[in-house]
Amino acid sequence: MAKQLGLALPSRTALGRDDFFVAPSNAIAAAMIDGWQGWAGHKLALTGPAGSGKTHLTHVWAAMSGAQIISAADLPDADIPQLAQSCIAVEDVPAIAGNTAAETALFHLHNLVLADGHSLLMTGTPPVAGWNLTLPDLTSRMGAAGSAALEAPDDMLLTAVLAKLLADRQLTPKPDLIPYLLPRMDRSFAAAGDLVAALDAASLAQKKPVTRTLAAQVLDNRA
Repeated sequence: MAKQLGLALPSRTALGRDDFFVAPSNAIAAAMIDGWQGWAGHKLALTGPAGSGKTHLTHVWAAMSGAQIISAADLPDADIPQLAQSCIAVEDVPAIAGNTAAETALFHLHNLVLADGHSLLMTGTPPVAGWNLTLPDLTSRMGAAGSAALEAPDDMLLTAVLAKLLADRQLTPKPDLIPYLLPRMDRSFAAAGDLVAALDAASLAQKKPVTRTLAAQVLDNRA
């Protein structure tokens, strides 16, 4: 318990396959990642709300496939031919909508990766139709990709997400904490991340463990 009392320990995000909790809301996406060698056209678009597990599954896939991971926003400055020498994951594709240089770089990366027989994973929050890319040739290629969506969490998944986020911050609360939080928090992955960060900050500031009493204070302050 002492490790919760005022020690600013680093958050260590667990991104292994065994750390990804499979529930009905994400089972299809997890299965698509596990079966990546059978992707139609060797490409997949992975979508879902912030904090839903896109980055986690991207790292799982990279470990399995030997892929490199790059943010779409970094593509204009990247060595595209070098990236295309292996499988590649491009995160947050919608962020480059309207950026001609980035969209062009992704177009060339897409073509080179697939021409060399490698696979391409792309992520974004909305479905592909909502990525709002402006380069017609790129839009058509994105539209031809298979897709897998991570859905909003149910109670089982949200419980696992909260437990993982707490563990990432090296917090070990009592078993009654998560059941207390579930009916009182906004039901989204992003809200879970924000709430755990607030609990961690309050624990450090007050030099107290994360308990229901502390959680009640944090929730009151956020109301």
